[in-house]
Amino acid sequence: MNVSFAKLTMNAAIGIDDATYAFGAGIFFVGYFLFEVPSNLILERVGARRWIARIMITWGLVSAATALVTGPRSFVAMRFLLGVAEAGFFPGILLYLTYWFPSSERARVVGLFMVAIPLSGLIGSPLSAELMRLNGLGLQGWQWMLILEGLPAVLLGVACLAFLPDGPKDATWLEDDEREWLTATLATERRTLAKDGHTTLRAALVQPRVWALALAYFGIVLALYGSNFWLPSLISAHGVELRYTGWIAALPFLCGAPFMVWWGRRSDRRDERLLHLIAVAVLGFAGFAAASLFDSLPLQILCLCLALMGVYGSFPVFWTLPTAFLTGTAAAAGIALINSLGNLAGYFGPQVVAWLTHGSNDYGPALFALGLSMLTPAIVVLVLRAKPLAGARGPGTMRQSSP
Repeated sequence: MNVSFAKLTMNAAIGIDDATYAFGAGIFFVGYFLFEVPSNLILERVGARRWIARIMITWGLVSAATALVTGPRSFVAMRFLLGVAEAGFFPGILLYLTYWFPSSERARVVGLFMVAIPLSGLIGSPLSAELMRLNGLGLQGWQWMLILEGLPAVLLGVACLAFLPDGPKDATWLEDDEREWLTATLATERRTLAKDGHTTLRAALVQPRVWALALAYFGIVLALYGSNFWLPSLISAHGVELRYTGWIAALPFLCGAPFMVWWGRRSDRRDERLLHLIAVAVLGFAGFAAASLFDSLPLQILCLCLALMGVYGSFPVFWTLPTAFLTGTAAAAGIALINSLGNLAGYFGPQVVAWLTHGSNDYGPALFALGLSMLTPAIVVLVLRAKPLAGARGPGTMRQSSP
């Protein structure tokens, strides 16, 4: 969110064009991709507390240090390093949640965790716009914004190191009987998955369903970052002042956040995954496609609210699918592989928008392309449902019950 707002004045200040910005925004995901799987395997080995703290602290420091970039090369370099620093955080948290919650609760829990994404847009959009107006002590507004929005990650990393337990066995706030019940319940679930699912690193890397889900996630992420990195620019293209841009950009996130939590809860309650994922994929396509037809900013934002509801609603449902057939080291590697391959779309998404707009203010073709990408998860899960890929049996088979 911060780099999308920084673009509004940073590009001119350090001499980069839209193509360089798109490349720098996307190169983050290359560093992320290269270090994602190793990072999650390290987390499984050294424990969540220390490794998540390490990620948060280095991530925050690199993000704040991006304020010091002076040109295209340093901007691209810092974006790459930010990807390296952050690699493993998201799949690490997903793996960590499997240490605490049975599979029947995970869509709800993943939704509650991932609601931080639209909330960061809801809060970060107006906050970034306001911080961009700060100037002083030799720093411009975009530099202050990057510094002040990077430091909270460092502080939260220190808090993780101090307070985050590695698992239920380290949770002193649980009663003995609660700890024993939770440990036994999760151990039983892991044994069942170990019998009928996949547990090893090799099993995760060669499992066709892992690669199929990576393709599905690629489509979701392409729509997410293609829109997020350019939303302030789309609004600004209508002549909106910076101080109002942040509040308008917050509206799609305001719609996406509660819908995301509600949709995850609904999926758990109905004990159904595939149709829930298809429904939000179609909603995302419809929202982006409709937005591409309008020139009016209010109508575009209304349609983008629907589109982002589809994008964010897909996350809690989607991330129940890998842990339905992966556990142990296979879960650590498989989740990381799906996330890293899917997030390569973050490299292409901003560049797709830059290429389709050709430096103009016509975002219609780009919005329609983002809508098409949201159909990818629907197509993938329909194929999996019609013809489960190799190894689909028992708990490994994706849920297919009617909602």
